[in-house]
Amino acid sequence: MNQLVDRTITALRAEHDVLSGLVRTLTDDQLAVTSGAAEWTVAQALSHLGSGAEIGRAPIARAAGETVAAEDNPTIWARWDSSAPRAQAEGFLEHNGRWLETVEALTPEQRSSLTVDLGFLPEPVPLLTAVGMRLSEVANHSWDVRVAFDPAAGVDAGSAEVLVDLLTGPVGFMLSFLAKPAELAKPASVAVPGAALVIDDGVTVVTDLESPSATFHGPAEAFVRLVSGRLKAPYDQGVTVEGSVTLDDLRRVFPGF
Repeated sequence: MNQLVDRTITALRAEHDVLSGLVRTLTDDQLAVTSGAAEWTVAQALSHLGSGAEIGRAPIARAAGETVAAEDNPTIWARWDSSAPRAQAEGFLEHNGRWLETVEALTPEQRSSLTVDLGFLPEPVPLLTAVGMRLSEVANHSWDVRVAFDPAAGVDAGSAEVLVDLLTGPVGFMLSFLAKPAELAKPASVAVPGAALVIDDGVTVVTDLESPSATFHGPAEAFVRLVSGRLKAPYDQGVTVEGSVTLDDLRRVFPGF
């Protein structure tokens, strides 16, 4: 599992470097453009990532032995929401950078042994789960920002590969919040890049499956966007599903949030 922790943190660093490079070039008018998340501007998507980094760094830092002042989440969200777009963008650069510095500084022993109390789950989780959930958030919202200026943008390929591995185990529980399996009239199994999607009473991603009933034809990044509800026109070019279900069927299972 240490290797997967390391791969996840490396992917998060790559995401930050690419997104921060773009953010530093954006004008005030560009920050006001609608992002890939239609209800948010680019600045608001960055604000979401920045506030998430501020909130998410504290429990990891505490688990590693750092004393962190407590501030409730609604207060943090209110501060970010009331900030000007430029401050939201600069705040993302600062706080996402601090989050990364915190996890990158963890020793190999800490990476394998730390448990983190995120505050909204029933019990503390391994560090891998915490950083895996963060990668899911960062990879998808980075796409929200980048696609506003590049309609052909995809989720980073390296992040997508790691996320598929994470969905087969450490963050697979997220599918229970993201998926609506009852949207399908009957169970289905779908071969996807590097794994398989099983839809019956629930939804799981498994590493291997014999004789799937359908095949998802597209890159891993498109599958990641499907799961998060982002594989929609016009951002679904070249993606098809062959077999017992259609792409529209799968989009109903994963409507987004």
